[in-house]
Amino acid sequence: MKRIAWFGCLLFTATSVYSQQNEKDSFYALSPVEVRAIRAAEMAPFAKTNLGKKEISKLNLAHDLPFILNQTPSVVANADAGNGVGYTGLRIRGTDATRINITLNGIPFNDAESQGSFFVNLPDFTSSVQSIQIQRGVGTSSNGTGAFGATVSLSTNEVNKTSYGEITNGYGSFNTWRHTIKAGTGLIDEKFTIDARLSRINSDGYIDRASSNLEAFYLSGAWLGSGQTLRMNIFSGKEKTYQAWNGVHASMLKTNRTYNSSGTDRPGEPYDNETDNYTQTHYQLFYDRNAGKFWKLNTGLFLTRGKGYYENYKGGESFDDYGLSNLEINGELIEETDLVRQKWLDNHFYGQIISAQYDKNNHQVTIGGGWSVYDGVHHGDIIWAKYGFDEGFRYYDVDAIKKDINVYAKWQFPITGHFIGFTDLQYRHVSHDMKGFSDNPSLQINRRFNFINPKAGITYQQKAWQAYLSYAVANKEPNRDDFEASLDRQPKHETLHDVEAGISYNQNRLMLGANLYYMYYKNQLVLTGQINDVGAYTRQNVPVSYRAGIELQAQYKISSKLLATGNLTLSENKVRRFTEYLDEYDADFDWIGQQAVEHRNSKIAFSPSTIANVGLHWQAAPLTNISLLGKYTGSQYLDNTGNSDRKLNDFYTQDLRVTHTVKNVLVKEWDITFQLNNLFNRKYEPNGYAYSYIYAGDVVADNYYFPMAGRNFMIVVTARL
Repeated sequence: MKRIAWFGCLLFTATSVYSQQNEKDSFYALSPVEVRAIRAAEMAPFAKTNLGKKEISKLNLAHDLPFILNQTPSVVANADAGNGVGYTGLRIRGTDATRINITLNGIPFNDAESQGSFFVNLPDFTSSVQSIQIQRGVGTSSNGTGAFGATVSLSTNEVNKTSYGEITNGYGSFNTWRHTIKAGTGLIDEKFTIDARLSRINSDGYIDRASSNLEAFYLSGAWLGSGQTLRMNIFSGKEKTYQAWNGVHASMLKTNRTYNSSGTDRPGEPYDNETDNYTQTHYQLFYDRNAGKFWKLNTGLFLTRGKGYYENYKGGESFDDYGLSNLEINGELIEETDLVRQKWLDNHFYGQIISAQYDKNNHQVTIGGGWSVYDGVHHGDIIWAKYGFDEGFRYYDVDAIKKDINVYAKWQFPITGHFIGFTDLQYRHVSHDMKGFSDNPSLQINRRFNFINPKAGITYQQKAWQAYLSYAVANKEPNRDDFEASLDRQPKHETLHDVEAGISYNQNRLMLGANLYYMYYKNQLVLTGQINDVGAYTRQNVPVSYRAGIELQAQYKISSKLLATGNLTLSENKVRRFTEYLDEYDADFDWIGQQAVEHRNSKIAFSPSTIANVGLHWQAAPLTNISLLGKYTGSQYLDNTGNSDRKLNDFYTQDLRVTHTVKNVLVKEWDITFQLNNLFNRKYEPNGYAYSYIYAGDVVADNYYFPMAGRNFMIVVTARL
C-alpha cells in the first residue's frame, strides 16, 4: 500500500492550492481592508495558500479548522477524540498552534497566555468564513503572537450582495450530527446587510466517552456609506467535551485503542462529568474609510470574553498539595482523599487594530499596528471531597495581565522591468505580569520584551513564471507555563531567521511550484524533562535548532473532466545540541533524582521529514464530482532525542468524497456531500507524548498516543433557499 501511495504522490507532485491560482490578485484585492492589511498579496515574496468560499464550503463537513486545512502543504492535523470533532490540533512545518499566528478578521485569536488556538471554542466557525490565507514561515507582519511556523488569516467580513438562506444537516460515524442555519439579507438599499448563523455539532467520538456537545452563533451587520463602511460582529461558541487528552498507552494500542483513562480515578464506573466546559464570545467593531483616491483607513475594536472550567475526579490526593494539614479520624491518620476539582479560567481580551493603506502606481504602502490587553483569572475549586474539604474550597486564585503593542510599516514597490521589491518592519512591545501559578501561587513574575522584526524580499514575474527570495526575522515571548521558574532561571525569548526562495509556473492546464526554506532558531524553547528550581517541568532554551526543506506543488488538468492535484514537503528538522533530563527511580519506585543525557543533531519532535498529499478530481457529470484524496505523513518523534523507542509511525490515508447538486426541486438548490474517510481502515496515530525515566538502572519510555478512527463516514445535505 505504501508503494502505491508514494507512486501517487510522486506522480502528481504537489498542491492543494486549488482554484486560487486563477484568482491572482483578486483574492487579496477583494478582502476587507482590515484583512488586506496583514495578508500577503499575490506578488509578496512568501509561501502562501489561499482558500476561497467555494473551496471552504466543500471541505466543511463537521470538522474543526485543522482538518479543513489538512490537504494544504506541510500540514498535519490531529484530534483527541479521534474523528476531527472536539479538541483538535494543527501543525505546519512541524510547529504547533502555539507558534502559528491565527487572526479572525485581522484580530488575534491565539490565547494570549498559552499562545495556543483552541478551535473547539468556535465550533462550525468556518461556515461563516469567506476566505482563508495560510502563510508558511514568518510571513508578513501581523497582529498578535509571533508567527514561528505559519500565519492563518480567516475572514468573514466580505459583503454578500444578494439575500440567501441555507439549512445544513449532516450525520456520520460515532453518532456525529451537524445542524447549521444561515441567512443573510444581501444589500438592502445598497447600504445595509445582515448575516446570521446558528450551529450545533454533537458526536460520541471515536475514543471511549470522548463526546462533544458544541453550540455556536454568528451575527454580523454592516452599513455601507459613500466611501466608508461600519460593521459589527458578534459570534460565540459554547463547548462541553468529555476529556480525552490523556491518550492511550502503547501497551493498549493493539488490544484496546479506544481506551480513555479520564474519569477512571473514580472507583467503579468512570466519573461521568470529567469534562471541559468553556464559552467564548467575540465582539468586533470595524470602521473603514476611503481618504482620497489613494488612501484607505481602517480601525477595529474588539473584546473576547472567555469563561469556563474543566472538572476532574482525583483519587488519593494529598492534603499537603492543597495547603492543608492531615486529618485524624477515630484515631486514624488520614493523609489523602478522593475529591472532585474544577480549574477555572475567567478572562477578558480587548484592544484595537488600525491601518492606513496607500496604493498608487504599483506602490503599495501599509502603516498599521494595534494594542491589546489580556486580563485573566485562574482559580481552582474543590466541589466535593471524601474527607477534609469544605464545599467550594478554593485552593488557588491567581490572575495575570498581559499587554501587547505593535506598529509596522510595509512597502511593496516596482524596481525595474519584471522585479518587485518588498520591505516590512515591525516593532512589538510585550509586558506580562503573573501573580502566581496553580502549583506555585506565591511566585510572581513580571517580564518585559521589546522586539524588532524586519523582513525584505524581491519578486520576479514574467508571463507564466514567478520567482521570489525573502528574508524575515521573528521574535517571540515564552508562554505562561515557561515563566514558572525563579527570577534567576527565567527563559529567554526566541528568535527565528527565515529564508525563503520560490519559483512557480502557471499556464493553461499546468501549475508547478517549488519553495525552499531555511528556518534558523536561536534559543528555541523545547521540553527537556528537567525539573526546575520551583519543581515545574518547563521548556528550556536550546542555543541552535533549524528547519530546512522544500515544498513542491503541482496541479494538472488531465482533461476537461479530470484534475490532478498534490503537494510534497521534504524537510530536515534538527536540534544542534541539548541536554535531556531523566527522572531516576530505584527498584521500590522511590525517586532518586535526575540524570542528564547529552544529544547532538537530534530530530525536532513532531516534525516528519515527509508530508505529501495527492488528489484526483473527476467531474463525473455536470453536477457530480468525485474526489480521491490521499495523504502520507512520515514518521515523527515524541521528543527531541530522535530515539526510535519514542516515535510515531508513518501512515498513509485515503479519503473518498462525492458531491452532487440538485437544482430547483422544492428549493433553489440541494448540495449533497458524502465523504468516506480512511478508506483502507488504516490504524494510525498522528499525535502523542512520551515520559521517559530510569527505573532500576534501565531507561523506560512510557509512550501515549492519540489514535485516529478507522474507516468512517460523514454525509451532509445543504438546502439553499
